[in-house]
Amino acid sequence: MLAIIGTFIVTVAIFGGYLMQGGNLSVLWAPAKIIMIFGAAIGGLILGSPAKVLKAVFASVGKILAGKSYSKPDYMEVLMLLSEIFAKIRKEGLVSIEADVDNPESSQIFSKYSKFLKNHHAVALLTDTLRTVMTTSIAPHELESLIDNELEAHHEEALIPSKSMATMAEAFPGIGIAAAVLGVVITMQFLDQPPAILGPKVGAALLGTFLGVMLCYGYFAPMAKSLEYIAAEDKDYLNVIKTSLVAFVGGAAPQIAVEFGRRVIPGNVKPSFVEVEEAIRQLKK
Repeated sequence: MLAIIGTFIVTVAIFGGYLMQGGNLSVLWAPAKIIMIFGAAIGGLILGSPAKVLKAVFASVGKILAGKSYSKPDYMEVLMLLSEIFAKIRKEGLVSIEADVDNPESSQIFSKYSKFLKNHHAVALLTDTLRTVMTTSIAPHELESLIDNELEAHHEEALIPSKSMATMAEAFPGIGIAAAVLGVVITMQFLDQPPAILGPKVGAALLGTFLGVMLCYGYFAPMAKSLEYIAAEDKDYLNVIKTSLVAFVGGAAPQIAVEFGRRVIPGNVKPSFVEVEEAIRQLKK
């Protein structure tokens, strides 16, 4: 929703200001320039990206429009899930969660947290780490290093759409200038014409530069930054799982391990100690 609002504000500000100065919108309608600039930018993206990157870029547009970010209930959900898992392990041993880890969708514990189950990266991180702990005698510092490497690799992969979008945004001004130069070339053929004919030709040529700069700084560069924030939020969420797991494997009690995770939640969505304590108390009931 915010992405739609931002796009609306940019559009109204630019074209509204143009109209306030007595501009004519019909002059800005130049299908040839739009085809040249958009076509060249998208073609360049396809030329410089493998199929999996293109798929990720186009899929990321939906994330921007959805505008979804992790909220306090999302973090409360993962903390409660971790609390249940840790409590079961402490009470019944690691072998007690083997079935839950092997098939989270049918697990009595995981199935209570439907939103978490839809986050495939989070589910994979939690289950793979628990499998590692069950099958090896890995030290806490080694486990932390292992998860850090996984999170770093995942974050780099999540940034690919943002970097590709930023590269395309940076190309728009240059492509706009190229379109403007071609417009000037066409205009040169009409130098013997009166100003009434020559003026619109010059304006159409300059329109390429305007479109390139507007598309870059008004739309696509902000979209690239939005994707960067989305990737950072995803990393913050996964970091909560990592911190709690490392603390628990290091010997912390279930509630203390959950508190370790709570402490690394971003401040604007961090539940208070009392809120988590009360939720755990209700969970035990």
